[in-house]
Amino acid sequence: MPKKRTISQLNPKTRPFKLSISFIFLCAGVVFLLIGLIIFGGIFYPVIFQELAYRFSPPNSGAVVSIGKEVKPNIIHPVDEKFGIVIPKIGANSKVIAHVSAYNEKEYQVALTKGVAQARDTAYPGEYGNTFIFAHSAANWYEANRYNAIFYLLTKLEKKDIIYLFYKGQKYVYTVSAKKLVDSNALDYLKQDHTKKTLTLMTCWPPGTTLKRLIVTAEIAP
Repeated sequence: MPKKRTISQLNPKTRPFKLSISFIFLCAGVVFLLIGLIIFGGIFYPVIFQELAYRFSPPNSGAVVSIGKEVKPNIIHPVDEKFGIVIPKIGANSKVIAHVSAYNEKEYQVALTKGVAQARDTAYPGEYGNTFIFAHSAANWYEANRYNAIFYLLTKLEKKDIIYLFYKGQKYVYTVSAKKLVDSNALDYLKQDHTKKTLTLMTCWPPGTTLKRLIVTAEIAP
């Protein structure tokens, strides 16, 4: 009965071929891994960048926020005085797109490429009622963080933190009163109470998903 030959006893012409196939598969695996990392980084770089920036160079929550052109290290000017939001603690400074439907995905996704959005039929800054501003994630995970990064760090806010709204050249100061995670179908926070002036900020959570909503509520400073 013939003996079984070991790999070392195989035809010398066969061994290099088998080794070459293994090497090709190894190289292909490395290439696919690198491509995956590049795609992941390309999709999530806005939130990764904000998280790293917050950890290694925290924004100055004690900065002066005002309208004007004076350039000093401790002064923050809104990017839009007509309708803008500034949250010094998390380094957020964005244009607010007014009168956007929170129920029409096509409409709000276009608006959110330009800034954050004020929900239609909610109060404007300084008015009695609830000013509702949101930065949804997209339903498509590939696009999600293009629309979510501005409010990604809302989770860092705590009670008594300050939020500034600018509207028609006026500054309005709000103080955070609560923060919570709610179900994605929670609609109570769009309701209006015209006996007081409040602000609600909303984004999807975790970033890149539509599983939950992160809600931050604030009241106008006296």
